Amino acid sequence: MMTKTTGGRATPALAAPDDELAAELRLAVGRLSRRLRQHSVGGLSPSQVSALASLDCHGAMPMGRLSRLEGVSAPTMTRIVDRLEVQGLVTRAVDPADARSTVVELSTAGTSAIARLRHERTAFLAQRLRGLASADIEALEAALPALRRLAEDRE
Repeated sequence: MMTKTTGGRATPALAAPDDELAAELRLAVGRLSRRLRQHSVGGLSPSQVSALASLDCHGAMPMGRLSRLEGVSAPTMTRIVDRLEVQGLVTRAVDPADARSTVVELSTAGTSAIARLRHERTAFLAQRLRGLASADIEALEAALPALRRLAEDRE
């Protein structure tokens, strides 16, 4: 294993440069994601925002599909949707394909809330970008295609 010198001190290097890059990228993206999540509309939880975003992206869907898409149990998704429904952000209806199932859909208020949230987060990020040097902006622009590929679902 190779060693790396950090601050005049030799430390064991990670197994491969890819591991080090992955660790640094995970930290940077995680911190940025946390900062963006702090800008929420109407005190919505990250789970509620994620459910609204999924409905906005994929349209109305049965509760079971939404819970699978969000990676949560059916009872957890029911609680999330209950809270969103109380706030008037989603509506529920009986699934015409299966009367035992419920279809969840964004309401007009839900569509407005997710649009407002995206606008606020974009404005926050734009403000942060304005504080960067032009070389940093160019580096981010060059990295965008690779970041998009990393974010793609490959299931």
